[in-house]
Amino acid sequence: MSSGIELHSLPTASTVQEPAVNDSTLAKSGTPPTSDALPQSLAPRLKQHVSWERIQLLALYWSIFLAGWNDGSAGPLIPRIQTVYHVNFAIVSLTFVFACVGFISGALINVPLSDKLGFGKVMGSMCQIVAYAIQAPAPPFPVFVLSFVINGVGVAIQDAQGNGYVASLKHNPETKMGLLHGAYGAGALASPLVATQFSQIRHWSFHYLVSLGLAISNSILLLVVFRLRTQDESLALVGEAAGETGTSEHSTFRQILSIRTVHLLAFFILVYVGVEVTLGGWIVTYIIDVRGGGSSSGYVSAGFFGGLMTGRVALLWLNQKIGERRVLYLYSVLAIALELVVWLVPSLIGDAVAVSLVGVLLGPVYPITMMYAGRVLPRWLLTGSIGWIAGFGQAGSAVFPFITGVIASKTGIKALQPLYACRLSLTLLPDSVLG
Repeated sequence: MSSGIELHSLPTASTVQEPAVNDSTLAKSGTPPTSDALPQSLAPRLKQHVSWERIQLLALYWSIFLAGWNDGSAGPLIPRIQTVYHVNFAIVSLTFVFACVGFISGALINVPLSDKLGFGKVMGSMCQIVAYAIQAPAPPFPVFVLSFVINGVGVAIQDAQGNGYVASLKHNPETKMGLLHGAYGAGALASPLVATQFSQIRHWSFHYLVSLGLAISNSILLLVVFRLRTQDESLALVGEAAGETGTSEHSTFRQILSIRTVHLLAFFILVYVGVEVTLGGWIVTYIIDVRGGGSSSGYVSAGFFGGLMTGRVALLWLNQKIGERRVLYLYSVLAIALELVVWLVPSLIGDAVAVSLVGVLLGPVYPITMMYAGRVLPRWLLTGSIGWIAGFGQAGSAVFPFITGVIASKTGIKALQPLYACRLSLTLLPDSVLG
């Protein structure tokens, strides 16, 4: 939570007798200035602290942008993948199943790997480089599907680390968490715009070459900014105290799995992410098959993810004004009503607008949940717990779309909207989760 201390109202570095330091000294030593005169919670944040925080946050924002880019690619490409590989809804949904295996695996290995190697040495972005390099030449379908396991591991690890880092900050973490997930929405908005163009040309899989370039830039940025540091070392650079230390003799992972709140939040995020990616992934097929949309229907998916990005940033003030529990109910009820409009009103433009508004309403749910976790979970288990919640929850982006694909193969894609409305009703559980 924010300490409520603003930089302009604090004494200068000389006032609290900080040792002289400049940017070149900091860069050479890699050690941030500290204050012996004040407790850490009251120490002023120097310009170097703020600069380092912005640099680290920008690197994490780019990492989560790529996660959004990855999830946003599916919608426009699914119809083309079905055509190229001659597979039905159920078979093409195997991409989601194998991604789920990757997400769960990433969530499981993140905690022990981060404990053993440190925050900066667990480079999930390298897994994405390998996955996109496999996907770009459009390999045989079994190989194409298996690459989603590798990609899922990379996304889950980075999602866990990004959320855990931001939730550990004490200076205005709510806004920074909103911006982190706004970056996800920006990536998911940009990806369908590009994927729609590739889906219409012969070399459709070259979309993954663009993804590969982004993944390489992401790896380079994370390596340059964090330099294989642990999370505590990275937080020290921004003037944050190291996390508290627990006294339990049990392993970190065992302690995390013994907390009931962790499992409730993980299930809630699983449902939420599943609902979000199901709509973003299958809405293009729905618009084409049910509403008669053309080859540009991929832009409807872009509208949804654009709404997601907008909601996570623009509705921050409303979340604070109304309160987290009430606002979750409000967003869920309105989203269900809009889904009924998409289902029952046969208007291509109306459906596109309604889907975008659903994105706006669903956008704030994820960052609200992560910030709640940051307030109620033990500080020494926070990063690992959020890593498990985010990684396990990411499996929802595979399980729910797969179930939708299996049902659609029997009943047709027209079943998407009633199924989606039913799943949205599961998000009406804030009292049991945010209790």
